[in-house]
Amino acid sequence: MAAPGKTLELRTSPHLLSGYSVDTIMFNVVVALAPAVAFAIYAFGWAAVAVLGTATATCVATEGIAGRVAGKRSTLGDWSAAVTGLLYGLTLPASLPLWMVVVGGVISMVVGKLLFGGLGQNPFNPALVGRAVMQATFPIAMTTWLPPFAAGRFAGLPGSLLALPFTQPVYDAATQATPLALWKFGHKATGAADLALGFVGGSTGETSALLLALGGLYLVARNMMSWRTPVAIFASVAAVSGALHLANPERYAGPAFHLFAGGLVLGAVFMATDMVTSPITRGGAWIYGALIGALVVVIRVWGGMPEGVMYAILLGNAAAPHLDRLIRPRVYGTRRAGGQP
Repeated sequence: MAAPGKTLELRTSPHLLSGYSVDTIMFNVVVALAPAVAFAIYAFGWAAVAVLGTATATCVATEGIAGRVAGKRSTLGDWSAAVTGLLYGLTLPASLPLWMVVVGGVISMVVGKLLFGGLGQNPFNPALVGRAVMQATFPIAMTTWLPPFAAGRFAGLPGSLLALPFTQPVYDAATQATPLALWKFGHKATGAADLALGFVGGSTGETSALLLALGGLYLVARNMMSWRTPVAIFASVAAVSGALHLANPERYAGPAFHLFAGGLVLGAVFMATDMVTSPITRGGAWIYGALIGALVVVIRVWGGMPEGVMYAILLGNAAAPHLDRLIRPRVYGTRRAGGQP
């Protein structure tokens, strides 16, 4: 019996908490992304600084302004807007006009997050929502890539970044196709080592799969990310692409190419593992990851675009709550899943 004047609280498990707050987790995600961000700046120079900085500042400012207009307590201190901005910026080409970067950042926060009620309420990854809208709205600008490690990358900004709103950006003569585009449209393979180390063109976040993977290992070591989802994605991509490659090696690229090319590592490690939009059950995480991995290969091979990570994760986000409901574990002391006696 509880002592007089005191309240006895009965709570369900878990009774042990990790001790990590939202702001602590989000700050560590920024730390985990820092090496890849630094390498992107090294690869693309001031263009990457401008794109990543504009994307992050836009997301942070949008959340701050929206909170002030709605009369809500400021949530800028939880670092979630900064994480969304960095992830969104890492999906963009370094040549994208800055006004387009701003438009996509506002869409990421308003459409992808705030309209659903803010942090913890969004069904889809906000950064990918913004990226998807940008891909549909500005397809040419979103698929025009600067070559990495250009000699004058720290001498100034590309002219396309400073294009006025709703005007045709003027791109530098030196642009190049991504490894995925080279394979899909020309069957020209890129070495796995160059892909892993980042010596290839693409978005600012496609430059170094190795550094992104190391950032993921850091979060796993600190128990701030589930390892099951990225492992399932990588295993599924390897299995499906490997089977296709064995069937016809001249038509289908091998597993190493698919694992390191494009935004797979960025998406698998930092976007598909979003705690809000991914399954909470272990079985759901495995199925969710396997589904995303298979969709990535299917879209890359048979879709109209070279890359499929963005659409695969968004489709996985849509399936996540249904997976949790379908494979709910049996409650202890009951006969059936869901707590039925």
